[in-house]
Amino acid sequence: MGVRRDLKRAKRRTDLAGRAGVETVRDARGVVREARTTALAPRLTAGSTADIPFANAAEAPGAVVLRREERGAWRPVTAAAFAREVTAVAKGLIAAGLEPGGRVAVMSRTRYEWTVLDFAIWSAGGESVPVYATSSAEQVEWIVRDSGARYAVTETAENTATVAAATAAHQRAPRVWELDADALAELTALGRDVPDEAVAKRRTALTPDTVATVCYTSGTTGRPKGCVLTHANLYAEAAQTVELLHPLFKEVTGQLASTLLFLPLAHILGRTIQIACLLARIEIGHFPSIRPDELRPALKTFRPTFLVGVPYLFEKIHDTGRATAERIGRGASFARAHRVAVRFGEAHLNRFLGRGKGPGIGLYAAWALYDLLVYRRVRKELGGRMRYAISGGSPLERDLNLFFYAAGIMVYEGYGLTETTAAATIVPPLSPRPGTVGLPVPGTTVRIADDGEVRIKGGIVFGSYWNNPAATYEVLHDGWFTTGDLGSLDEDGYLTITGRKKDILVTSGGKNVSPAVLEDRLRSRPPVGQCLVVGDNRPFVGALITLDAETVAHWLSVRGMPAGTPMSEVVRDPRMRADVQRAVDYANEAVSRAESIRSFTLIEGEFTEENGLLTPSLKVKRQAAQQAYAKEIEALYA
Repeated sequence: MGVRRDLKRAKRRTDLAGRAGVETVRDARGVVREARTTALAPRLTAGSTADIPFANAAEAPGAVVLRREERGAWRPVTAAAFAREVTAVAKGLIAAGLEPGGRVAVMSRTRYEWTVLDFAIWSAGGESVPVYATSSAEQVEWIVRDSGARYAVTETAENTATVAAATAAHQRAPRVWELDADALAELTALGRDVPDEAVAKRRTALTPDTVATVCYTSGTTGRPKGCVLTHANLYAEAAQTVELLHPLFKEVTGQLASTLLFLPLAHILGRTIQIACLLARIEIGHFPSIRPDELRPALKTFRPTFLVGVPYLFEKIHDTGRATAERIGRGASFARAHRVAVRFGEAHLNRFLGRGKGPGIGLYAAWALYDLLVYRRVRKELGGRMRYAISGGSPLERDLNLFFYAAGIMVYEGYGLTETTAAATIVPPLSPRPGTVGLPVPGTTVRIADDGEVRIKGGIVFGSYWNNPAATYEVLHDGWFTTGDLGSLDEDGYLTITGRKKDILVTSGGKNVSPAVLEDRLRSRPPVGQCLVVGDNRPFVGALITLDAETVAHWLSVRGMPAGTPMSEVVRDPRMRADVQRAVDYANEAVSRAESIRSFTLIEGEFTEENGLLTPSLKVKRQAAQQAYAKEIEALYA
């Protein structure tokens, strides 16, 4: 198994082990309250992230830094070619009237042109304002008005129409270019007479403290807030994570690192991964969808060595494997493969970490059998070369992490927010610890307040919310960002997130319940799609549960039921309720009886972005969902 070989080889490489020292601070009772990690990369003292393409072009002009999909093939883009394209588009923006410090909204799915635009906007002295391609007219109106963006680049005609409708009443609507209508070619033509020196002058005037982007939060609890992130913030995140992870991804495995980027570039995690890859000259490809059925063909042709995703992706890959096995009559075999993987992964990691003897002969034999029957198929679905993955956005269920480890793919979990320029913690190479979100990113400090709230300090922490000093004052104190998340640090400084402070439920019996623990475990088990745990001021904990559409289709097929069976019948079917009850029982294993889900109701519909119940980063809007299903919640307690 590749990961096991890599860990053995890496363990012998003392220069890779313990490179970022960790210091912990305990309180009077001996509880670890603070963890700080030494920086691996120097602080940016001059210039900006806009310099990266030009430094690459000067140092390694022929190096392939990106691959662009064209008619089913991935065409290489060299460092020199990318820098030329960035310059050409930057000249167009200058010709269009973009002033230093001016803002450009970009409303598009993940694609090559987004990368060009990001660096072109910076090279022209501007600031980018990312907008999710799925945003409503109301959301677009707020972001454009609040940010003061005078220019916008959209992806499709539909996006263009949304921007037009959203800004129709604005005193000055933004000038819009559309990618599907050759926006980059139009900008290049517009800037034909602008000298290259004009771009160089704008770019070299930028400093680390110059604002790079105003990135809006997902808005789970209200109107999105614009996080002001500087070039120093972006560089700190990219440079520190590259120095931490790239030696393992490249040197130990002997592979040329490459990744297929499919996370929305409107999300800060996708943006910083993009910057990190260009900084390290890691080949990047782009794909516009996170849906596994659409993503799998691209993974097979691009064949990345690592991926950055969210738990949803890994859950769906696992579910697809299970569904495929059931379709050919091997459902029980897949279930055994899962149990073997969890046991094997646990035992093997314990030995690596010096905590146990490792798998016995029988467990090794079982793993070898299922590697042939199941695990290698999982690797094949991911392109065949993938050895590592980074998961963020929400906790990855521990057993799922161990399953992928046994399948030869090490998943490094991380934790962060828009306000921390993406990852604030990450599981370091050579020290995997499934169930935690790792140690502070090098150069970062994590503190646990008296009430359990996680606080973060370091070069990755943002400076303010755009046009919102009151909100800034609420969360920034002496350089410490109060995250609103609850967590704990173990003896070695690893962070575990236990819930969201505002989401804590208090039952009428006075029991504090963190819904995140239950919801994360529920979502990891089919046929659950999305869920919402409730129970604030109620006698017990309940849950609203939606069913995953693909799982339902498979469920109907296996039972010989018509594909068009109404969902109203499916949610009342005792067999479906029994399957969901097993998922609920699994979730309840993680908590005490007082915190467990006593009752649930199956929702006929779904939580989606379109109906306003999910954010673009796939987080449930709790207040909106509670209002939408108020009757169903009341019925739980009738």
